[in-house]
Amino acid sequence: MIKNICVAGAGTMGSGIALAAAQYDYIVTLFDTNESVVHNAQKSILKNLDALIEKNKITPEQQSAIISNLTFTTNIANCTADLVIEAIIEKEEAKINLFTQLATINNSNCIFASNTSSLSITALQQKIPDPERVAGMHFFNPAQIMKLVEVVKGEFTADVVVQQLMDVCKKLSKVPVLCIDAPGFIVNRVARHYYLEAMKLVEDNIAGIESIDAIMEASGFKMGPFKLMDLIGMDINLAVSQSLYDAFDHALRFTPSAIQVNKVKAGELGKKTGKGFYQYS
Repeated sequence: MIKNICVAGAGTMGSGIALAAAQYDYIVTLFDTNESVVHNAQKSILKNLDALIEKNKITPEQQSAIISNLTFTTNIANCTADLVIEAIIEKEEAKINLFTQLATINNSNCIFASNTSSLSITALQQKIPDPERVAGMHFFNPAQIMKLVEVVKGEFTADVVVQQLMDVCKKLSKVPVLCIDAPGFIVNRVARHYYLEAMKLVEDNIAGIESIDAIMEASGFKMGPFKLMDLIGMDINLAVSQSLYDAFDHALRFTPSAIQVNKVKAGELGKKTGKGFYQYS
């Protein structure tokens, strides 16, 4: 039974996952090697909890209980848990290195879940001790609010591990969807063209950024593609496009947009840097 969760990576996604778990009485350790990132995660979580109090969604007593469930650390030796969810940089080598280190301080029953949005779970688990306990657990931003979680079964993932992850998602009041490891899983495979076609319209001078966002939102989407890319992070969104482009032998329909490539090169990554397709104060 999973009682303790370690979230590795204290950025926007990691802090959101940590908050979601702490809200539902899991004992949570949030880890990052960067002390300033950990500090910012603490501030972000407190700000989110204060907002929930203002909206009368939790009481001050519940806030205190949630905070008591959380521990923040920059020491990987503190990352022992029943379940480790990594939410670090979207690079296979970095994720493998992290899980390999964690394998030395956790027992073989500890489940390793990657929040990757596009990397192959099978490729990851092949290089990690006890690959049967490795799976995907793909949350969506903001993780403490969005209901969907893709639970990804790699070639070697044990059925009992999949079931435990599905159970955790349900306890977090999420909607888990099981998918077999494949490029882009389900959501990013289907949604990729929401972004790519929108940028193609801009490249071809057919429509502007604001107009495309406005018409998609008027059609029922909660956020237009450009606002959504700014929220996700330009670098992350581009990495998913590149991953699918490579996985499908450079199929034209997955070609990364030059507009987005240039944004990333310029460091205009969206909300987290203050500028992306839009300007943020």
